[in-house]
Amino acid sequence: MDYLVQPAPARSASVTVPGDKSVSHRALMLGSIADGNTHIRGFLAGEDCLATLAACAAMGVEIDRHDATTITVHGVGRDGLEAPSAALDLGNSGTAMRLMCGLLAGQGFDSTLTGDASLTGRPMGRVITPLEQMGARVDSRDGKPPLTVRGGRALDAVEYRLPMASAQVKSCVLLAGLYARGQTRVLEPAVTRDHTERMLRTMGVSLDVGGGWVRLDGGQSLTGTAIRVPADLSSAAFVMLAALLAPDADVLIEGVGINPTRTGVIDILLSMGADIAIERRREAGAEPVADIRVRSSRLRGLDVDPALVSLAIDEFPVLFVAAAAAEGRTRFSGLAELRVKESDRIAAMASGLRALGITVDETPDGASIAGGRFTGGRVESHHDHRIAMAFSVAASVADAPVTIADVDNVETSFPGFDVLMRSIGLDLQTRRPDAA
Repeated sequence: MDYLVQPAPARSASVTVPGDKSVSHRALMLGSIADGNTHIRGFLAGEDCLATLAACAAMGVEIDRHDATTITVHGVGRDGLEAPSAALDLGNSGTAMRLMCGLLAGQGFDSTLTGDASLTGRPMGRVITPLEQMGARVDSRDGKPPLTVRGGRALDAVEYRLPMASAQVKSCVLLAGLYARGQTRVLEPAVTRDHTERMLRTMGVSLDVGGGWVRLDGGQSLTGTAIRVPADLSSAAFVMLAALLAPDADVLIEGVGINPTRTGVIDILLSMGADIAIERRREAGAEPVADIRVRSSRLRGLDVDPALVSLAIDEFPVLFVAAAAAEGRTRFSGLAELRVKESDRIAAMASGLRALGITVDETPDGASIAGGRFTGGRVESHHDHRIAMAFSVAASVADAPVTIADVDNVETSFPGFDVLMRSIGLDLQTRRPDAA
């Protein structure tokens, strides 16, 4: 499936985006191993999270779907998961695979994790290494999926210093730490999203966080709870970008999670001159939530602080487009992790921006982007949902129509993206590649 986008900027509107993907994944996994029921509202019914739901169900967890976004997980307890009868297919989700590795390392059965062509091409050595230090065994294809996690092995706590800031690796080690003897300690080189720590606490697990360390004693049990999933800031970022690039728009995005470990995209856009206001701050369970108001803005190029990278790791496709529309030059560095996302996001964004007439100098860990105007043309998404959505927004202010190829994976994180974008004024249509 492709997107065909005719130039048509965003207009003023009030919208709500789907639930947070990171929180939805964790709610399913932790709810599955909790004692009692976990009631989830605002669940993201995207393909990635539905793959996690199917994997939990395949291990004997009863899950009731009351509607698309309301779910009850009947927890089986810390040691109650059952061996699945087949490989667990996690689709396109690197989050699901890396966190599941930690969850399954302490089980009494073998399990195999696989996924689509994109996921099975992504490196998993960053979770295999600490798990094997804890005594787990994970068989792989040269560090890539399918992964077979061998069960029945006693785990010992580890002190693990992350070589690169990664919430997925941190969470994997902490989940394995629930099944390990002793206290598991993880040191982060930079702050990363802390949804796992927040949710573990709400389920009764004691953690010690401070000085870059997270410490967790093994053997603790979880208690089911009620979880309200906030709207996903990563999804909201595309709406924010559309409003910023439009000539005269005032867009309110309601009920968005503003966890301070996730708000780097807002901080960077503010530094570029964006008119963004955070309104009606409140709490949704363990997560801070607010409405985000965004008005059309003239953006300025800048050198992006590498210290903000871990706080905006999923939003750099948005920020690359913002840089391309800004006055002057914007320089990004410290983004090496983007090379091993759903695509090589640095290369994919650089190639796509050049196809739309933007000058980009690519570096090993970033890029230098000279602001300009987007021409029409064709952009390859490389089957990466965030690349596809970012270029869809760029196309709304281009000088001519833009085709974005291979957008099927948008449904993994933002179901209904095309419908929502049309509701705020974008002329975005889906079509088959062979359509005239």
